[in-house]
Amino acid sequence: VQLVELGGGLVQAGASLTLSCAASDRTVSMYVKGWFRQAPGKEREFVAAIDGNGDSTFYRGSVKGRFTISRENNKNTVFLQMNSLKPEDTAVYYCTAKRSGSPYNVYDYWGQGTQVTVSS
Repeated sequence: VQLVELGGGLVQAGASLTLSCAASDRTVSMYVKGWFRQAPGKEREFVAAIDGNGDSTFYRGSVKGRFTISRENNKNTVFLQMNSLKPEDTAVYYCTAKRSGSPYNVYDYWGQGTQVTVSS
């Protein structure tokens, strides 16, 4: 299974970006999907996740109210809408997938990552 992220870039603080992640295999279309990020010199951290049906979403506290995760299972794609971006959001963002379980950790599949840089 390949997960391919698109949509990263360089933006100014306060701007918006939308990341997308398309999966190559339809067997993961109903999997839990998540986004993690890793800033330079820091550990990778959970950002957001969504259950298979899209009924439940989960966010880390610092992005709640600014980021929105969504999915289109018919397109096997998950999105991360990021508004009011801050310099501290700068990181490589990774798309992830797992069959079931806690949305906060231990994912089976990972994308290659896309860079998001927010300038002040």
